[in-house]
Amino acid sequence: MDNAAAPPRPTRQPPPSLDEAGSPPPQQPDDASPRTPTSRPLSPGSRRSDAVCGGSRESPALPGCGTSRPAPGAERPAEGPRDQAERAPGAQTDRLRFLEAAAQRIARGVDLDETLRELRRTAVPAFADTMLVHLRHPLPAGEGEAAEPLVLRLHSVAQGPEDAVTAAPRGAAEPQQLTVTGRFAESLLARQPVFGDAPEIAPSVAALLEPVASVPTAPAPGRRLIIAPLYGRGHLMGTVALLRGADRLAFTNDDLLVASQLATYAAFGVDETTLYGHEASVADALQLTMLPSSLPETTGVRLASRYLPAAGTTQVGGDWYDAIPLPGNRVALVVGDVMGHSITSAAIMGQLRTTVQTLARLDLPPEEVLYHLDEQAQRLGSEHMATCLYAIYDPISQRLQVADAGHPPPVLLHADGSGEVLQVPAGAPIGVGGVPFETVEMPAPTGATLLLYTDGLVESRHMDVWTGVELLRARLEAAAMRASPPLETLCDAVLTLLGPDARDDDVALIAARFEGFPPRNVAYWFLSPQPQTAGRARQLTRRALHRWSLGPMLDATELMVSEVVTNAVRYASRPIALRLLRTEVLRCEVGDDSPQLPRMRCAQAGDEGGRGLFLVDQLSESWGATMLSTGKVVWFEQQIPEEYRRPGPDAP
Repeated sequence: MDNAAAPPRPTRQPPPSLDEAGSPPPQQPDDASPRTPTSRPLSPGSRRSDAVCGGSRESPALPGCGTSRPAPGAERPAEGPRDQAERAPGAQTDRLRFLEAAAQRIARGVDLDETLRELRRTAVPAFADTMLVHLRHPLPAGEGEAAEPLVLRLHSVAQGPEDAVTAAPRGAAEPQQLTVTGRFAESLLARQPVFGDAPEIAPSVAALLEPVASVPTAPAPGRRLIIAPLYGRGHLMGTVALLRGADRLAFTNDDLLVASQLATYAAFGVDETTLYGHEASVADALQLTMLPSSLPETTGVRLASRYLPAAGTTQVGGDWYDAIPLPGNRVALVVGDVMGHSITSAAIMGQLRTTVQTLARLDLPPEEVLYHLDEQAQRLGSEHMATCLYAIYDPISQRLQVADAGHPPPVLLHADGSGEVLQVPAGAPIGVGGVPFETVEMPAPTGATLLLYTDGLVESRHMDVWTGVELLRARLEAAAMRASPPLETLCDAVLTLLGPDARDDDVALIAARFEGFPPRNVAYWFLSPQPQTAGRARQLTRRALHRWSLGPMLDATELMVSEVVTNAVRYASRPIALRLLRTEVLRCEVGDDSPQLPRMRCAQAGDEGGRGLFLVDQLSESWGATMLSTGKVVWFEQQIPEEYRRPGPDAP
C-alpha cells in the first residue's frame, strides 16, 4: 500500500571517528622496533607535509602532502626531522577537512559496490596511488559467528592514471583468495592498521599484492604500503591496502590514522549494506514461501495470478492473493495488502492469509470472513493494518458475492469486451475494528473475467488510485478488443499499466475467468424431513444416474445417499437439500439446518445405529461435513470410471 509503505532507506550517516567507534589507535610494542610505527592522535601542532595529498572537489588536498619527489633511492623515515612544510599553518585543518569530506562521500553509497567505489574515488590519487580491497569470504551478516578460517577474496583494484605503481590484472577467471592466519590475523581482528614493513604481515604482503604485477627488482613496499582492516559493528569485513609510488613521500604515522579512519567509514557502509541485503533476502524468501505455489484447478473457473515486488526497494511488502476451493464447486478469491515493507509485514501477511484460509473452509459469507479477520488483526496489534477483498464465485448459480475492507474495487471484463468497475461498499481496513462489512451479490456471466489486484498496480506518486482504476479498465478493454485473450496474456498486459520504474509498491493480482457449470451435469432437489424421504432420495438418485449413463455406480451411490439423508431427517426442522454434481467425479451434497456435524462412530455388535458414516467412509473416495451459517452440508465423492466420463443429458 503506497500510503503506508515503509519510508525509503535513509541515507547512511557518517560513522563516528576512530576513537568514538571504539577502535583504539595502534600501540607501540614493548620492544619499540623502528619498523613498527608509533601511532599518535592528530594534534593541532602536528603538520606533516605528506599526510594526505592530491585533493579533488570533494576531497580537499593538504599543502605539502607528498607530491614532491624525494632524493633518489631514499625513503623518508617515519620519525625524521620536521621540515618547513610540516610547520605550515593549516595542515591539520586540511587533514580534518579531507576526512570530513571522505565521510560524507563514502556514506552516499547505497550498496556494497557503490560504497567501495566511493572509497576508491576518495583515496586514489588523493591519498594513495593504488588501492586493493579484499573482502572476507563468506561476508558475515547478522549476529552469527563469522566463518573460520579467515579467508580474504579480492574485490577490486584501483590505480592512478599515469604514475601508477603497477597494473591491474586482466582476464582473471576467479577472484584471488588468501587465507590469513597467525599474527597478521590477530592484528586484523584487533582492528590495528599496519605498515607494509610490519613483521607480522611480511609473509602475506606478496600474496596481497599479487593482483598488481610487481617488478621483481623493485624494493619491498615498506612504508609506502598501509594495510587497514575493514571492521564493522561486529565482524571483520575485509582489508584495504593502500600503496604509494616511488615518486611520492612514504606514509607517516599520521597517515596511518587517516587510513584507519577511511577504512572505518567504508567498513560501516559495507556492514550496513550487507545487513540490509540480508534482511531483504530473508523478507523476499519469507513472502514467496507464504504465497501460493500454484492455484487450484476447479470446475467452472480458470485462474491466473501474478506477483511483482516494488521497483524502488529490494524489500518485499505484505501483498498476497489466494484461491480457496469451497463445497459445491465454488471458489473463494482473495487479495490483500499489509501496510509496510519489511519482514514484519511479510510475517503478518502470512498470519492473515492462514486465518482467511481457515475461515473460508468454514464456508462463512464474505462479510463474516472479514469480520473475524479484523478481530485477528487486532489481536496481532493495533499497528498492523491491511486491506482485503474477499469474493465467492458459484459456477452453478453463476453468482458472485463480494465484500471489501478498504481495498481497491475489482474490475469485471465482460465477454463482449466491455469493462466494469464493480460497485462494492468499501469498509474500513482490517485492524481498525468496530466497523461492519457488507456483502454484495451480483451476476457472474459465463465468459466474463474478474480481476482482483493490490493498489501497487493502479497507484503511484504520479497517479491517484481512482485514475489508475479507470486506466486499468481501459487497458482490459483494449486487450479484449484484439481477440478473446488467454488469461495469462491478459495478466501480462495489465502489468504494463505502470512502467517498471514507476512502481512504488508491490503488485499482486489474481484473475478468474468464469466458465460456469453445465446445467445437464447438475441435479438439485428439496425434500421434506419425513421418514419416507430417504426412499424418495434413492429414487431421484437412481433416475439421475441413469440419465448420466452411470448405471455401474448406482448401488453404492443409492446406499450412501440413503444413509446421509436419513441422518439429516433425524436432525432437520426445514426442507433438506439434495444435490448431485457430475464432473470428473460424482459428488453428492446433503444440506440441512442443523449445526451439529456428524461423527463416525465404531458401532458395537448390538447397536442399531452408528454404521451409516462408516459405510460412506468405506464406499466413497472422500467425504466430509462443512458447517454453514444456516446449518451444515455433508458430502461425499466417487471417482467416475474413465469410460463413463462423457457428458450426459439433462438430469431431472
